[in-house]
Amino acid sequence: MAHAADFELTPPAIDADRAGHTKPTRTPTSASTSTAPRRWRGAVLPLLALAVWWGVSATGISRSGLLVSPQQVVHTGIEQIASGALWRALSASLARELTGFALGTAGGLVLGSLLGFSRLAERVLGPSFNTFKQISLFAWIPLISVWFGLGDAAKVVFLSLAALLPVVAHVSDGIRNVSPELLEVARVYRYTRWQVVVRVVLPAALPSVFTGIYLALIYSWLATLGAEYLLVAGSGIGNMLIDGSEQFRMDLVLFGIVVIGIVGWALNASARLLERRLFAHRSR
Repeated sequence: MAHAADFELTPPAIDADRAGHTKPTRTPTSASTSTAPRRWRGAVLPLLALAVWWGVSATGISRSGLLVSPQQVVHTGIEQIASGALWRALSASLARELTGFALGTAGGLVLGSLLGFSRLAERVLGPSFNTFKQISLFAWIPLISVWFGLGDAAKVVFLSLAALLPVVAHVSDGIRNVSPELLEVARVYRYTRWQVVVRVVLPAALPSVFTGIYLALIYSWLATLGAEYLLVAGSGIGNMLIDGSEQFRMDLVLFGIVVIGIVGWALNASARLLERRLFAHRSR
């Protein structure tokens, strides 16, 4: 008797050579080499804005204290790095972000799986969750601050909520939207319920699950700045922006904005790279 592991849901690939055909060979073309300059097109607008900013500050067209020179921002950044203030603020923000992301993602995977697999849970918990996700996250800050204070615990709870919502939504949708044809093939092969979950549902829902985790990573980083700005206790990049605005130091504010953008870009690029590596086999 054949085991279930001997079966595959996809038909075997046809060897083109055995079929009497010759496999096409890909040769490098000018189109593949011309894509390299296109990757830098996104840098045109930032470089243009930087040039205009430098030109306005260098010519003295505006003498307002709200407009500082790029050189001053660079000098402030060097001071922040040399004194260790940047690393203390950045490490505090990233520690909160990753903690909230991990807790929210774990809870989202559990709740999303429950809503996706159980019709009873969808009927009982689904309407409440759909109502809950319509409430702005920042509306919960007054309640969170009363329950958890203004310290790191309150910030982590807020970040966990920011990460929870997209994971639950995408996990439950990914499970419920598995193709009926795949489930029918599993029935033909007489898969057990566990085999259907492991070998059919989870692989089919994985792209949607990863999208939810990716959004949770981005949302939790954005929520970190909001939490630090509104729950002002402690250190962090958001507190650096507050200190700069209160001291009327636009160089410090602009440097903090640059750091936030770089960290957000790094998180986004890391998630995209992981996604390409995880799903590279799907394009083969």
